[in-house]
Amino acid sequence: MQNRLEIYNSITRSKEPFKPLHPPFVGLYVCGPTVYSDAHLGHARPAIVFDLLFRYLTHLEFKVRYIRNITDVGHLENDADEGEDKIEKKARLEHLEPMEVVQKYLNNYLRNMEQLNVLHPSIEPRASGHIFEQQKLVKSILEKGYAYEVNGSVYFDVLKYNEKYHYGKLSGRVLEELQGSTRSLEGQDEKRNPFDFALWKKATPEHLMKWPSPWSEGFPGWHLECSAMSIKYLGETFDIHGGGMDLQFPHHECEIAQSTAGLGKETVKYWMHNNMITINGQKMARSLGNFITLDQLFSGEHALLQQSYSPMTIRFFLLQAHYRSTVDFSNEALQAAEKGYRKLMKGIETLSKLKPSPASTIDISSLKNKCYEALNDDLNSPVLLSTLFDVIRNINSAYDGNEKLNAADIDSLKNLFSIFVNDILGLKDETSGKGSEKLTGDLMKIIINLRQDAKSRKEWALSDHIREELKKAGITLKDLKDGAEWEVE
Repeated sequence: MQNRLEIYNSITRSKEPFKPLHPPFVGLYVCGPTVYSDAHLGHARPAIVFDLLFRYLTHLEFKVRYIRNITDVGHLENDADEGEDKIEKKARLEHLEPMEVVQKYLNNYLRNMEQLNVLHPSIEPRASGHIFEQQKLVKSILEKGYAYEVNGSVYFDVLKYNEKYHYGKLSGRVLEELQGSTRSLEGQDEKRNPFDFALWKKATPEHLMKWPSPWSEGFPGWHLECSAMSIKYLGETFDIHGGGMDLQFPHHECEIAQSTAGLGKETVKYWMHNNMITINGQKMARSLGNFITLDQLFSGEHALLQQSYSPMTIRFFLLQAHYRSTVDFSNEALQAAEKGYRKLMKGIETLSKLKPSPASTIDISSLKNKCYEALNDDLNSPVLLSTLFDVIRNINSAYDGNEKLNAADIDSLKNLFSIFVNDILGLKDETSGKGSEKLTGDLMKIIINLRQDAKSRKEWALSDHIREELKKAGITLKDLKDGAEWEVE
């Protein structure tokens, strides 16, 4: 089994050989969504990136406990310690109970993840279901002198923490620079320093989601949930923590500080962050109003979309780029991904049509090793896809009679695609399923048969006319000895 995986560790800013703390067990924690709106393309990226990691670690025969949290309380507007809770604000606008909002959008998110073929995590805990664990961590931080209470709220003392530890080690921030650039905000006068962050907030009378605590009736700060739930389900030290690049600061930086302060040691060995989806160079985000929901992508119902795009096209589009690089949205890029995805599926279909030769001219073992080398190199999915397209070229060449594959090697290639395309990349064939794709295939069979009948009657003008009309529609026909093949240009 290949297990030489190297992953980029955001703490050291370099690739490191992956060595689990307690092999063969791997603890993986990924920040999930705040569920107050429909999932958009930006939410799909971390889901697919860490689904790829989960799938590959499982393939390498590690026993993975994958935790993806659901934020359903404590995330205030503008990621600050003041303002309205994002879920409560949505509940007020939609005239719903807060937990009704949570369930509505969580259901939609999970449905979208199913469409994208994202595997379910091992555990998907909610922040609201772990208030006890969060209060317990706050008590520990207070007892060790790294937090202070003011008027029923509890804040983390960043300056005190930085005397012993390094606040800013993940994001590369320097506390002295933060002191100079962070201004005191209205309503935050009770903090000792403006860059201190809330562990527990006293609720106002009109606040809906609140719980009793030793300090006040209130609610936990946003950063606290991930520390408390990762400790509960993965222990005081675990292997990998992941999330979007936008969470490095302040969310993950605060997480490191509060976990270290509460436990006296760091909890995470490897930090991994995926980069952003952009539109015209600007981050795609709900807060900026430039997002496209996944349902809109699948239906094509958005002003920026020229057409609808299938879930597997979206998955392929995101896997084409390395997870640490930005991905810029455009219809042209999505259409190119659609063609690439169809080409991959078409190549796998062609493999099933190959007639074995007595001998082989293709080195299957070398191709398989290249696939593993790509994934072991910090999950380099674009290089893996490039290698798989090299295999497709070999298959097409064998189909045309220019190369040879014996029966054993054909079976090996089928196994290779099953492992790397289906099991690890998580791509499945939408073209052979029910719905419009199947209907298109059935209609093309009818058209090709009608054209073959015309050719058998030597009605060459009609045969050529059918070919030309299909070409205008973006479909290319390739005549074979016993029929014809078609593909979308």
